[in-house]
Amino acid sequence: MANTILIGAQWGDEGKGKIIDVLTARADIVVRSQGGNNAGHTVIHRGVKYILHLIPSGILRRGKICVIGNGVVIDPVTLVAEIDRLRELGITIERNLLISDCAHLVLPYHRLLDEQRELRRGKIGTTKRGIGPAYADKAARTGLRMSDLMQPMVFSKKLQAKVLENNRILQALGARPISFRDVNESYLAAGEKLRPFVANTVVYLHRALARGKEILFEGAQGTFLDIDHGTYPYVTSSNTTAGGACTGTGVPPHRVGRVVGVMKAYTTRVGEGPLPTEDRQLAETFHNRGREFGATTGRKRRCGWFDAVATRYATMINGIDELAITNLDGLDHVDPIRVCVAYWLNEKRLDVPPCDAAQLANCEPIYEEVRGWNRPTGSAKKFSQLPPAAKAYVKYISKLTGAKLSMISVGPTRGETIIL
Repeated sequence: MANTILIGAQWGDEGKGKIIDVLTARADIVVRSQGGNNAGHTVIHRGVKYILHLIPSGILRRGKICVIGNGVVIDPVTLVAEIDRLRELGITIERNLLISDCAHLVLPYHRLLDEQRELRRGKIGTTKRGIGPAYADKAARTGLRMSDLMQPMVFSKKLQAKVLENNRILQALGARPISFRDVNESYLAAGEKLRPFVANTVVYLHRALARGKEILFEGAQGTFLDIDHGTYPYVTSSNTTAGGACTGTGVPPHRVGRVVGVMKAYTTRVGEGPLPTEDRQLAETFHNRGREFGATTGRKRRCGWFDAVATRYATMINGIDELAITNLDGLDHVDPIRVCVAYWLNEKRLDVPPCDAAQLANCEPIYEEVRGWNRPTGSAKKFSQLPPAAKAYVKYISKLTGAKLSMISVGPTRGETIIL
């Protein structure tokens, strides 16, 4: 398997956690390159459900090295808690995890600022985990990094100044100030627990490449939550597209062999922002079946029909070579099935989504209808075992998207995956 970037080709929640878990079987190293604990990757293995927020999904397979790259923003206390939970479930975390010393930290004042801004500027659907403010500090060159946390005196001095500065802002917003002593104590304690894992991960990855190791880059969120290419301002604060895998790890583009895009057989989104193919009746159908609830927030996901306009554009931005289509089983008893092939806006047909979120919200989908299959697909192990209408459907959306179909997921576990 060539060095592979795996990204979400929609608005996140495409099922990347499971696909990463499947692909990890042929990889040596799995690297997370961006985002924070606002991500939630769900993997079900041997009847146990694992929800991972910061640690790459490869941690669930023995013999694989997991790396949290420099582009990730880390809440050390949350990361320690995640490690402890995995250990309680019998997952070994020792020499199989590395954390970049250049990764920036998420601190309590980031979370409070996130909450206050969400209240005051109008909802954009943030998870209120402090991810945006942490990236803002990074861009403003005032952030604290893992390397600071590894030097207690340096960290405490910098933290004291940042707490003083941010408490003034919080008080002006009418929020409670935070305690320097409490934060300093809890973060230094977390830092000591994380110390064995902290390293120069850029050097590690390049040495691994020189030894011929195969690397899998695990994306978080999805293409249309990208800070540059997404439905701004209803986006996250990092580059969720393929380019972010390079800047977030220090591995250059020419060392990447392929890009795999993950997309659902329909479309979902959590939080605010435009979703042109949203259909409340379809959403109600999924929710009544216990499907489509956010792994991180537990919120009901907004649901709609497959949007080929968006996924075609995602293929362009990311250079997607192969598609992994997930949740095909979600459509087992939906008939007919609608597919958005273009938009209609201001009496013009659009084949690419407009940059402006307000314009995208006003786009009317142009649909084509296809037959459903009205049969369960979860038992299919081969493409030939799928109902004819299901085979025709995935071929059709692959053609509309413009990338080769390589995987189909018909259920949440590893075994419910068809490899083409």
